[in-house]
Amino acid sequence: MLRRPKRKEDFASDGDSDCNAPPKKSSKKDSSDDSDDIVVCEISKNRRVTVRNWQGKVVVDIREFFVKDGKQMPGKKGISLTMDQWNVLRDHVEEIDKAVADA
Repeated sequence: MLRRPKRKEDFASDGDSDCNAPPKKSSKKDSSDDSDDIVVCEISKNRRVTVRNWQGKVVVDIREFFVKDGKQMPGKKGISLTMDQWNVLRDHVEEIDKAVADA
C-alpha cells in the first residue's frame, strides 16, 4: 500500500455543521496578511470556513483552530481551495449530497 505523507492541505471532517452564521470579519489580526479574512461560518467549535487572500490569490480555507495564549490560532489541519477548486466542489454538491444519502 502506497502511503503519502500528511500535508498541510489535508482535512478530516467531523460532520458538525453550523454554516448559517452571517459572514463576519475574523477576530485574528496578528499579521497584515490576515486583515482581509472573512469568517463565513463555524463548522464546529474549532473548525471554520474562511475566505481570505493568500499569496495574492483568493482561497476558501477550511481549517482547525487552537487556542494559544488566549488567542484562536490556525492549525496545520485544513485545506485551502483555490477558486477553481472551490468551483469544482460547489458544482458537485448535489452529487455529494446524493452519495451521503445513499451511504
